[in-house]
Amino acid sequence: MPAAAQVPFPTVVPMLSTSGQGEAKVTPDRASVMVNIQSRALTATAAASENASRTRAVLDAIGRLGLSKDQMTTEGYTVYPEMQYDKSGGSPKVSGYVVTNTVRAETKRPEQAGAIVDAALGAGANLINSLSFYASSIDDARRQAIGAAVASARADAEAMALAAGGTLGALLELSTSGPTVPPRPMFDVSIRAKSAMQSEPTPVNPGQQTVTVFVQAKWRFAPSVGGGWPPKPYGELIRCATWHTSPSLQGCHVALRLGTDRMLAA
Repeated sequence: MPAAAQVPFPTVVPMLSTSGQGEAKVTPDRASVMVNIQSRALTATAAASENASRTRAVLDAIGRLGLSKDQMTTEGYTVYPEMQYDKSGGSPKVSGYVVTNTVRAETKRPEQAGAIVDAALGAGANLINSLSFYASSIDDARRQAIGAAVASARADAEAMALAAGGTLGALLELSTSGPTVPPRPMFDVSIRAKSAMQSEPTPVNPGQQTVTVFVQAKWRFAPSVGGGWPPKPYGELIRCATWHTSPSLQGCHVALRLGTDRMLAA
């Protein structure tokens, strides 16, 4: 037998690895509405002037709902020419200009989001880009989700240990990732300006957000007495036709290989 085969196989600690997922619900306490005010005119100056007037009207209308100036911020402002293309292949010409002012309105009363949408559209806004709900603090929900994730990982580990003919030992390693709390969008598509006939208030329902946490765990596995653990040391021949790797031992896959494959006598 080669000298290398006499090297003692290092002690192997039988382990089980599991993962778990936990969730907890949290009620949003903030809402954010993204509003677009868009204007068109023959000149950039005229479009900008008309847009400024409409934007002030929108901000005033939202402000009358009780929002302060700090709760209304400009998120973007663009000016670009509209081009008219000659079907005969001639050079395109500028036919006018478009000015867009994007304003974000935030409120600590999520149920007020519908009123903000209606006020903005009624005052001259012509596009609602998004309406989303957020939770300011998720710490309690995150810890609750962690508890659920660890419990799930432990339950799986206990089931694995039982199926493998042993018992679950001490926790060796535990890590977590998350939480993930995506903002809850209210509208999947943009809302354009309502017609004058649409006076019904816009309904909103903040609902709840889901906090998701993942954990990864490693546990000591305690095989039953006489169950064949620990595995035979490295280099000890196992009676088989062709030497590749040892079979699974007590549910733990341990790979044992000589330097080269070798045919063994039966």
